[in-house]
Amino acid sequence: MIERDIIDKRLKEFQILEYIAEILDRPGYSHTTIQKTPLGEKITIFTSKPGFIVGRKGSNIKDLTQVLKDKFGLENPQVEVSEIDNPNLNPHSVAKHIVHTFERFGPGRFKFLGYKMLETVIDAGAIGVELVISGRGVPSTRAKTWRFSAGHLKKSGDVAENLISKGFAVAHLKSGSIGVKVSILTPDVILPDTIQIKGIVAKPHVEEVKEEKKKPAAKKEKIEKEVKEEVKEELEKEGLKEEVAEKVAEEVVEESGEEIVEEVTEAKPKKSAEKVPTALELAKKKEKKKKE
Repeated sequence: MIERDIIDKRLKEFQILEYIAEILDRPGYSHTTIQKTPLGEKITIFTSKPGFIVGRKGSNIKDLTQVLKDKFGLENPQVEVSEIDNPNLNPHSVAKHIVHTFERFGPGRFKFLGYKMLETVIDAGAIGVELVISGRGVPSTRAKTWRFSAGHLKKSGDVAENLISKGFAVAHLKSGSIGVKVSILTPDVILPDTIQIKGIVAKPHVEEVKEEKKKPAAKKEKIEKEVKEEVKEELEKEGLKEEVAEKVAEEVVEESGEEIVEEVTEAKPKKSAEKVPTALELAKKKEKKKKE
C-alpha cells in the first residue's frame, strides 16, 4: 500500500539521521538533512567545524558513503558538508553544545549554563530565544522542566510555526536523560508587525557633532601646552631652576587653565606669555611664598 511505503521511507530516513548523529556526535556537529534528487539521495551535514567531519583526505565521508550503500541500501548517496557561519544562531548547535556540556561536566550548574547561553545567543544578534531543559536527570526537587527565555519570541501564528528555528538534543547521563529544546528568532526574519521608517538617517550629523566636540578639547590642550612652555621660559629668565620652573608652570596652568585659553583665543596675534600676565604673576607669588 502507498501509506505503508511512505511510512517505511520516513522510517528509513529517520534511521539514517539517527546513525549519522551517533557516529558524528562531537563538538561542532549540528544536524543532517536528506533530500531526494534525480541522481540519488543528497545528504547534507551541517557543522561549524567541517574539518572534523570530513576527516583526513575525506576518509570519514568515504566511509559514511559506503555504509549508507551497504547498510541502508541507498544506490547513489551524495554526502555534502555545509559550514555554519554563526553557530550561536543555530538552534541545533546550541542544543548540542548544552548536551555536550552536561555529558562532560554533569547537570549540576544547568541554571548557570542556561542563562549563559541566553546571553551568548542574544549577543550574536538574535531577536529572541527560549531554552527548555527537562528530564529525570535535572537536579530539582519540584519541577522537572526549566524554561529560560530572553528577547522577543512569537508563541503562536505563522511566525511561530514556520519562521522560528528550532533544535533538539538529548543528553544520556547516569541519573537519567535530559532533553534540550532550543527556539531562536534569527535577525534575518522580518516580522509582520515590523515598522520601517523611511527617511534620512541622522548618523552623519551625530558624527559631525562628536568631531566638533573633540576639536575644542584638542585646541585647549595645545594652547595650555604653549602657555606652559612660555611661562616656564619666563620663570627661568627670572632666575628659577628648570625643574622648579616647570613644576610651577604646571600648577599655574592647572589653576587658571580656562582663563588662559580664553585670553589666548581672544588675542591671537600676540605671544602667549604676553597674553597671560595672570599666569606669570601667580607663578611669582607662589615662588615668593615658598621662599618666605
